[in-house]
Amino acid sequence: MKAMILAAGRGERMRPLTDTCPKPMLEAGGVPLIVRHIQKLRDEAGICDIVINTAWLPEVLHNGLGDGSRFGVSISWSDEIPGGLETAGGIKKALPLLGKDPFLVVNGDCLMTCRYDTLARPLPAGISARVFLAPNPPHHPEGDFSIVADGLLSGEKSLTFTGAAVYTPGLFSDVPEGKIRLAPYLRKWAREGLVLAEEIGGLWLDVGTPERLRQADRVLTGGIGGNSQSAEANAV
Repeated sequence: MKAMILAAGRGERMRPLTDTCPKPMLEAGGVPLIVRHIQKLRDEAGICDIVINTAWLPEVLHNGLGDGSRFGVSISWSDEIPGGLETAGGIKKALPLLGKDPFLVVNGDCLMTCRYDTLARPLPAGISARVFLAPNPPHHPEGDFSIVADGLLSGEKSLTFTGAAVYTPGLFSDVPEGKIRLAPYLRKWAREGLVLAEEIGGLWLDVGTPERLRQADRVLTGGIGGNSQSAEANAV
């Protein structure tokens, strides 16, 4: 399985930190967020073929990560137009680099303490995606989706989408090229019964503001992690 790390966003809420540094390159616990993803993909899921999309300050990402060899992985780059292509558009553009098999996608600007081999599992027959949800943090109380009794994704809102998911390439055949949001397509695919959903284990932090970056740093330097939620994580 290959993986894609989404790293194209501008990070407006993280300014001024992101005026000169892409948000996934910001450090928490002394390590850039995106490097932590690379390490977990390699060490926990055995994924060494990684695609990264860029739009804001692509040269910083390219210079910082290169071809991935210093991390023991192979990085392919999907450089987008200024402003980016949103999530569905970015994945659509990267499909030629991702191959014909299901692939794992993670957001470059989050912290997840779950083992990544729990994410990169095969999809059952008749299912085109598996998405991972988390309890709603205070800054997003309404949530995005829910899980129905048979484990399928529902468009009802009770949990927050972490951005982590496994997709089959064919799922994006009806997604046009260009700047395209993912959420409307996930709801469409959910109505068609094509998407499984699971609540993610461990901690999940959406590192979207300077304060939440400081919280991520405290989580990592304080040794908070493992298989249960913490008050620190739910305070984001």
